[in-house]
Amino acid sequence: MTYWRVAQRARAFLSDNSGATAIEYALIAGSISILIVTLALQTGETVQDKFQAVVDGFSGLN
Repeated sequence: MTYWRVAQRARAFLSDNSGATAIEYALIAGSISILIVTLALQTGETVQDKFQAVVDGFSGLN
């Protein structure tokens, strides 16, 4: 391969942005999934506390 051909392929490789979009979408999806897991864990703890309060309320009736 000649220098010109190598330089041409290097320019073509560096100007190719087709994989960038997939990486961006993967980062967005990963961020959203982390947010969902965090919110689900926090909500789960709140719901558990509410159910425990109900159980404690019924325990006082005995």
